Amino acid sequence: MTGSADDFMQEALDQANEALRCGEVPVGCVLVYEGNVVARGRNSVNATRNATRHAEMNCIDQVLEWCHEQGLDYRTVFQKVHVYVTVEPCGMCADALGQLQVDKVTFGCSNDRFGGCGSVIDVPKVYGYLINFVKGIRAEEAVELLKEFYKGENPHAPAGKAKRKTPKD
Repeated sequence: MTGSADDFMQEALDQANEALRCGEVPVGCVLVYEGNVVARGRNSVNATRNATRHAEMNCIDQVLEWCHEQGLDYRTVFQKVHVYVTVEPCGMCADALGQLQVDKVTFGCSNDRFGGCGSVIDVPKVYGYLINFVKGIRAEEAVELLKEFYKGENPHAPAGKAKRKTPKD
């Protein structure tokens, strides 16, 4: 699909909605190469019981597989990739995207707890990654999805991290 920035962010929001329906933190992502979506992903940490299965990491894996199938060098492909993600990438994802030398990252809302692109730590600045960032695209929608998720209790939260019941609950 060739589309606009708004179209691509809508696809990322669709992925985030799917994550929410599946009981995952609602973060969605699409990776675009030469105007076409080559990967779609969402968080799958709870389902896989693997803390690295963030939306961006799932998309990276898809692009690596796609490059293999197409006979393309992933190093050149990622240099032309534009990432659309609903929430600011965490430090791990920001580092992975930087190491892959993606061209651009557009994200919805900031991540005040784990943000790796300036909110908590600026991973690209620390390591000298040359990534162009656009933030705040459809941020309100991304925030609403997060609020919806955090209204409930994450049944997969580790012991000691689960939401504490209050007299109002």
